[in-house]
Amino acid sequence: MTTLHLLTGSTLGGAEYVADHLSDLFNDQGISTEIHNKPDLDALSSNDPWLIITSTHGAGELPDNIAPFFAQLQNSAARPALQYAIIALGDSSYDTFCAAGFTLDTCLQGLEAQRLCPVLTIDVTQHAVPEEAAEEWLSTFLPLICE
Repeated sequence: MTTLHLLTGSTLGGAEYVADHLSDLFNDQGISTEIHNKPDLDALSSNDPWLIITSTHGAGELPDNIAPFFAQLQNSAARPALQYAIIALGDSSYDTFCAAGFTLDTCLQGLEAQRLCPVLTIDVTQHAVPEEAAEEWLSTFLPLICE
């Protein structure tokens, strides 16, 4: 693996905080990372794994900074070589809990990309500091990208 790309979808910065924290932890493990706070499909390689970290905005929409990327994905060719994982942040009191993460997952599955593990949902009503929940999940994710 050359680089792990961390793509964020954030309205208030929560996903960016998680990406920054995980990037530091990956770097500590000798894994090179690149954070994309305004992901652009043309700037990403399908040969390197992606970790998408996104919140959900409004009534289940993608945050503004990742919506153009989603549109690019919808209009792209199949990507069977791509490996990815998704961390979805949300508030379980809404019926659209983590919808943006699942929307991206469905799109990537339609492009034949390889999901490395189930979507991690982090309920901000249960985890005031989502970085901690993401860090706990890291022990599950690391072996999948370090093979």
